[in-house]
Amino acid sequence: MSFNFVFDRYNDSRPYPNLAPMMDNPHDSYHGMGDDYPWITPCRLLLYCADHGYPCIVSYMDQPIPDRAFYPVGLGFFSYDVDYFGMMPVATLETVRAGRLTVLFYYHEGDNPYRERDRLDQLCVQHDLPTTCYRFISGNTEADHIDNFVYFPDHELFYWRNGVVWNGNPMPGAEAHTQPRSRQFTLLSRVHKWWRSTIVSYFRRAGQLDQAYWSYNNVTMGDLYTNNPIMLSRFPGLDKYMEEFLAGSPYRCDDLSADEHNSHWILADYLYSDSYCSFVLETLYDAEQSGGAFITEKTFKAIRNAHPFIIFGCPNTLATLRRLGYRTFDPHIDNSYDLEQDNNERFVKTINVVDQLLQRGDLHLWYQACLPDILHNQQLFTSNKYDRLADLDQSLTCGE
Repeated sequence: MSFNFVFDRYNDSRPYPNLAPMMDNPHDSYHGMGDDYPWITPCRLLLYCADHGYPCIVSYMDQPIPDRAFYPVGLGFFSYDVDYFGMMPVATLETVRAGRLTVLFYYHEGDNPYRERDRLDQLCVQHDLPTTCYRFISGNTEADHIDNFVYFPDHELFYWRNGVVWNGNPMPGAEAHTQPRSRQFTLLSRVHKWWRSTIVSYFRRAGQLDQAYWSYNNVTMGDLYTNNPIMLSRFPGLDKYMEEFLAGSPYRCDDLSADEHNSHWILADYLYSDSYCSFVLETLYDAEQSGGAFITEKTFKAIRNAHPFIIFGCPNTLATLRRLGYRTFDPHIDNSYDLEQDNNERFVKTINVVDQLLQRGDLHLWYQACLPDILHNQQLFTSNKYDRLADLDQSLTCGE
């Protein structure tokens, strides 16, 4: 088995990302590609194959098309305004139409894959293409329930190449140890979202951040107040407190800049080595009503750095981690919150779990009880991901 990727053109003996406009100076790097329309990026699969030794054969359109050939299109952002098939060179589109080449959309985000399926199928009709002419790799677990779609934990492999190896160099991480720690937990938030500010405000008003390493930056990504999936009316006075909380932001617990917080290879390791666990504010709390889960480096950072965790995120996040082989500290944490589909009820159940944990008074002994799972998770995360790529390869061609 191997990935057989076909590209339209190359640059300095490297495949140039399909559908990407030619950069002013592509000879240095592809840095910044995908930041603007049409938001096309290099396909990360090529990097992961190199990282983990999985076979990857690259061909070009002016060469014979191999069997099981994919035309990879890396998506930095899926836009419903982009006609992806219409952007293809005529010869490439004809090869796709003839069934000799399958378009492979690679998307590391957790947007609703049902909506993406509807848009791509619409474009297939527009261009007289069968809806079987493409495959779509998504970071949303619901993709596994859609024809031609498949889920892949991209952020696990992406953080691996930032948190385990960076530019070919091994990266240190916080290690598990049995010495006492000064803080109960770590809670980090780089980008403001209204549901995140609801959670952190709730903890701060309850005085639960006094013995924590915590942060809340005021970097924004256009999240709207009306997008908050948690009903503030359930918590009298919290909306007013949240306004005051946000007015005082940013809140810091290290000396790193906002840009450094976004650099996965930079770490203030005491945030993990001097606290007992992580309360993870994931990227999405509700993956656009898709019913899927979306796991990012925020969770894998806790795993890499020897922390048990409670996750504020989509339902079935913990179930997905278990499916990937990770352990979730049962019975040391009541993980039943992960099964709750209702956003408000899941929030209530998760903060109840936090309350139970912080009221134990024996976090040091609790951490030691979690050690077998902590070490298992670290070993799994830092291990080679050849099998992940082999499973993806098989899923993409299953049924052909």
